[in-house]
Amino acid sequence: MAVATAPMRILIGKVGLDGHDRGVKLIARALRDAGMEVIYTGLHQTPEQVVSTAIQEDVDAIGLSILSGAHNTLFRRVSELLKEQGADDIVLFGGGIIPDDDIPGLTAAGVKALFRPGAPMQEIVEFVKGLKHG
Repeated sequence: MAVATAPMRILIGKVGLDGHDRGVKLIARALRDAGMEVIYTGLHQTPEQVVSTAIQEDVDAIGLSILSGAHNTLFRRVSELLKEQGADDIVLFGGGIIPDDDIPGLTAAGVKALFRPGAPMQEIVEFVKGLKHG
């Protein structure tokens, strides 16, 4: 008899002053439809709030949507906080309007994947599903 495994738990967050949430809500729904438990933190969260919620909710990954241009600061801060709190086993990924030149630095800072406008929803879902096996 197969052992049932718990669904992946994913926190989806909007950090900073960015007030655009249509895309992130679509991603949350797509992940939920793919069988994951999704915790959406809502708009205007701080990196500290996101990391605290992620730890309390025992999530497997954090997906951040940043359209404000503050991606370099906000992704790095979330990554630092995860390390400081011994939670760097939580995978950090995200999306937004991120210039090509910023991607290597964000990857080096611990961001596992970045999806930009126009990325197929299925690509994001497959990435997250792949975390369980990789």
